[in-house]
Amino acid sequence: MHDIRAIRENPQVYVAGWSSRGVDEADGLVADILRLDGELRHAQTTGQDALAKRNAASKLIGAAMGKKDMAEADRLKAEVEALKGDIAAAAEIETKVGAELRKKLSELKNLAAEDVPDGEDEAGNVEVSTWGEPRRTGPAKDHADLGEAVGMLDFEAAAKMSGARFAVLKGQLARLERAVGQFMLDLQTDQHGYLEVNPPLLVRDEAMFGTGQLPKFEEDLFSTGYATDDILRAIEEAVGLYNDEVATLVTATMQLEEAQATALHNLREPFVRLLAQEVVTDTKRRFLIPTAEVSLTNLVRETILSEDDLATPMRMTALTPCFRAEAGSAGRDTRGLIRQHQFSKVEMVSIARPEDSDAEHERMTACAEAVLKALELPFRRMLLCKGDMGFSAQKTFDLEVWLPSQGTYREISSCSNCGDFQARRMDARFKRAGEKKTEFVHSLNGSGLAVGRTLVAIMENYQEEDGRIAVPAVLQPYMGGLTHVGGV
Repeated sequence: MHDIRAIRENPQVYVAGWSSRGVDEADGLVADILRLDGELRHAQTTGQDALAKRNAASKLIGAAMGKKDMAEADRLKAEVEALKGDIAAAAEIETKVGAELRKKLSELKNLAAEDVPDGEDEAGNVEVSTWGEPRRTGPAKDHADLGEAVGMLDFEAAAKMSGARFAVLKGQLARLERAVGQFMLDLQTDQHGYLEVNPPLLVRDEAMFGTGQLPKFEEDLFSTGYATDDILRAIEEAVGLYNDEVATLVTATMQLEEAQATALHNLREPFVRLLAQEVVTDTKRRFLIPTAEVSLTNLVRETILSEDDLATPMRMTALTPCFRAEAGSAGRDTRGLIRQHQFSKVEMVSIARPEDSDAEHERMTACAEAVLKALELPFRRMLLCKGDMGFSAQKTFDLEVWLPSQGTYREISSCSNCGDFQARRMDARFKRAGEKKTEFVHSLNGSGLAVGRTLVAIMENYQEEDGRIAVPAVLQPYMGGLTHVGGV
């Protein structure tokens, strides 16, 4: 979310910032935001003035009546009634315009940091560094072919039960995937000081809004829905039960007077309304998390931390399943494990003071790189351009791992500094020692790493001529000493 005061004071900064991030007609958009802001402030001022006048007039009514000046009292009463109408009208405008303004601001992406390069898409990204020597000679099989050849990767069975973009891993390959995730989690907690968290996988709208997935990217999410049919069915069943009980009572007594029957009937409507409200509240929709970033970042939602809490940035990590609808990605990586609807990932989240977030971003990215170095997988670090960054990010480093079958690097981690963008949406603040005012925290998130894509990289970079896959040395303790997966 954006600070309306900052937009008001420096509109051209936002025009330039959003234009560089691909927002069409940013100048007109900013003008519209400022118009709504002016209307909102005018309505607020009008309402406050009318309220002050009403309170003053109300006090004068008693004085006029004490003097038995009924004409003046009647005039003041009429004035109070008119002012009540003005207050209500101003409140209605404030509600309507405020909602429209919040909606516009909530759908606008974060501004990029000053050192982020210009560019419209991935072609504008800048290589920062490389590590390891990519395998460039000899035939390299695709991971999907490798997995199917050893009988441990089954896409057909997954498709029968779940559809496209799902996979079944079996035997040693399933164990290797589990080993990858466990190794990553141990590395981030034991060596890098992240606090392990086991968070919910289902979250409400507010949590998704806080990290920027809603409202703009709802089509990319899996939702439980509002369960409208279930609500109606529950209400019908409860009403039917109510009617059955009344009928039983009537049959049993056979002497129910008409007045009593009418009273029971009159109780039915408020009972149904109350029931409907309770059922709707209980079945409020929830979303499957697309990344543990959502759950971990929202742990500081609507909180005020002390400066001592952030003397060292809060660092949290989680290994969770992730769920993505992958809307708009038709035709991309349709075969294999690279782009799945369900996958596991170790996520890292940091909460920091504004002055610490840049250094924390570098540290987080290094923590992700440490996984690839330990697994001895060649990779490169890319600084994303303005047009290729995610919605909430102000600066992002992508780590791309070498895939021999494709002869290129592919993304395996994204580490982003979001500044105070998410904190404003979540109302996450901190208070410095000796200060009365609060400030918004800075939030950062990064993959440390995506488990499925790491498994892909291991399978392809560690494949052997006989079809086996060597197990990286750091993973062998997690595999009971096993050195290879598969056989001739």
